[in-house]
Amino acid sequence: MPTQLLTLAVENNHAGEVSISITLLFGAILVAMIACLALEEKLHARKSIIVGTFATICLLLGAWVLPLPFGPAVLPGGHAVNLPVYIPAIDWGVIAIILGSSLFVDVTSKCGLFGWIAIKLTKASGGDPLKLLWVYGLMTVVFSAVLNNVTAMIIVGSLSAVSLKKLTRQELLLGFLLIEALLTNIGGLLTLISSVPNIIVGTTAGISFVEFFIKSSPFVAVATVATLILGAKLFGIRRLAGADERAEAAFLVSGFDENDGIESRRFFFFGAFMLVAFIATIATTSVLPFISDLGMGFVALAFAGVMLIRYKHDVNRFYRALDWDLLGFFAALFAVISIMEHAQVLALIGTGVTHLIELGDRLGPASILISSAAASSVTDNIPLAAMLAKIFAALDTPRESTLWWAVIFGANLGGNLTPIGSASTLVAVTIIHKHGLKLSFGGFVVRAFPFAVFQIALAAGYVLLFL
Repeated sequence: MPTQLLTLAVENNHAGEVSISITLLFGAILVAMIACLALEEKLHARKSIIVGTFATICLLLGAWVLPLPFGPAVLPGGHAVNLPVYIPAIDWGVIAIILGSSLFVDVTSKCGLFGWIAIKLTKASGGDPLKLLWVYGLMTVVFSAVLNNVTAMIIVGSLSAVSLKKLTRQELLLGFLLIEALLTNIGGLLTLISSVPNIIVGTTAGISFVEFFIKSSPFVAVATVATLILGAKLFGIRRLAGADERAEAAFLVSGFDENDGIESRRFFFFGAFMLVAFIATIATTSVLPFISDLGMGFVALAFAGVMLIRYKHDVNRFYRALDWDLLGFFAALFAVISIMEHAQVLALIGTGVTHLIELGDRLGPASILISSAAASSVTDNIPLAAMLAKIFAALDTPRESTLWWAVIFGANLGGNLTPIGSASTLVAVTIIHKHGLKLSFGGFVVRAFPFAVFQIALAAGYVLLFL
């Protein structure tokens, strides 16, 4: 298997299709794009603009020097359709999943269900700081799996700030927010649709929703418990000692009203039903008649459409709230990766990846996981996941291979090494600064490093021993 990609690259170069100088030129462009993504904040440019610019450059240069597949695309049945070369390059299934899931979650959140759950659990904790940490930590993991890690961080982080202020425990807020930020990336490992790298790598490998959950959930459970125990110890979060303190804390949190965000009881129960139905349908997509042919993207869009009926006269506000930057980023990224494939850049990277794979059944996946985590800590994990998924597909990597999981775990957990490693850690730092707490880039790294190293080591052991 490892020699197939190298042989393909050598044969193509010998055939004169793509010279090594052209491959290196496009490789330099890829490195420049990744560097710009890492410096996104410094450049004051959104991801879609950065990658869109590089996609334009790649397509123009590719049309000049590469043997791109211009001409009609032949569909099943022999029907030919004239499409621009960049349209078939885009994985529209991934775009559909992200678009549909984002719309569905956004509309469903308006029913007040997630706020109701959060406040109910807060009141159940009795206001005890250690209980609150566990409640909010578990809630962060679940919300990150069902919603997305940014939404989870906003909901739980904001509630943490309000609750701790009400309990006059603001000195614990930094610890709470950091632990929750780290847990968003652990929760992002729970299901196939919890994070974008999961969607890209999982769909490329052919991993079903149920299989993904069964294989990832033991690690998520152990990592979550370990992170909460370590976090409570390092940040000095303890239970209330006296009966008077516990009674006062319970009285303070009892003033929260879980019904504040519920506009309509009927819509609340409908939203709860639809959320359960959505998760169940996504989980069983691969075995449902007809739906299995249409795919998870169709399921996500269909459920989003049903939920939008509730706001049929005011759907524009949900369309405006969509993360168009993310969708544009994806479309442009797929175009760039397609050009890199034609320029043999992926084949060149693949020869380096094969050296890691050839380290053996244990060292190979471990090296892929650790290098993926390191790369994801300083730049966006999505291009990394997309490139490695494409390379492993070209290598005919079996669906059962631990290499797929090495990329998934590394790409997600690498976000816990630095504050720019994932969007949710950036949101956490924003909330920290909003509440007047001081935390520099280096300060985040120092505090997060023990957690991240432990989680990555645990993931490597889990992937090698149990997957």
